[in-house]
Amino acid sequence: MNEFIPLEKNDASRSLSSYFIPSRDDALEMLRRYNTSDSLIRHAFAVEGVMGHFADRFGEDREKWQVIGLVHDLDYELYPDQHCSKSKEILQAHGWPWEYVRAVVSHGWGICSDIEPESILEKTLYAVDELTGLIASTALMRPSASVLDLTVKSVNKKWKDKRFAAGVDRSIIERGAKMMGIEKNELVTETIMGMRDVAEAIGLRGNL
Repeated sequence: MNEFIPLEKNDASRSLSSYFIPSRDDALEMLRRYNTSDSLIRHAFAVEGVMGHFADRFGEDREKWQVIGLVHDLDYELYPDQHCSKSKEILQAHGWPWEYVRAVVSHGWGICSDIEPESILEKTLYAVDELTGLIASTALMRPSASVLDLTVKSVNKKWKDKRFAAGVDRSIIERGAKMMGIEKNELVTETIMGMRDVAEAIGLRGNL
């Protein structure tokens, strides 16, 4: 059982100016250092793509959102029982800004972290993490095996079948949509669009 991660008092007061601002190259190097699983790396690319898509929609810093999406599950392959807490340790040891670290840790809120998503970046990451898995699984069931022709209707049909992608917690996605202030169908639509942007990298271009 994962333990909740307390928010240290000193963490909230850390300034971005005390750290370097990580680039995508930094994030990719970190991801590959701690992960060799193709499925985990594809998932990281999927979340990266979706976060970039939402950053554009909200007028936010695209690269920052993508970088955080890329490393959100940094520790999962090597330290599944310390998920989020080990990422916090690793990223802080490498001097990552607290804003980035907090976002990564907050995506495990209620599961392996007690740091609740607060910013729109954190709320988006929380909402789309599980959803990308459901969308990927749904796309692979199509004749095209592609996200490029995937519809919201198809995702909703699989959503209702709790035996399909049983590991995906639908309640987290619903809660995340509410936190973001958007409807579930809108969240699904935009997440599909973000995944289409990286279809090749995540193995979901299929035969189209």
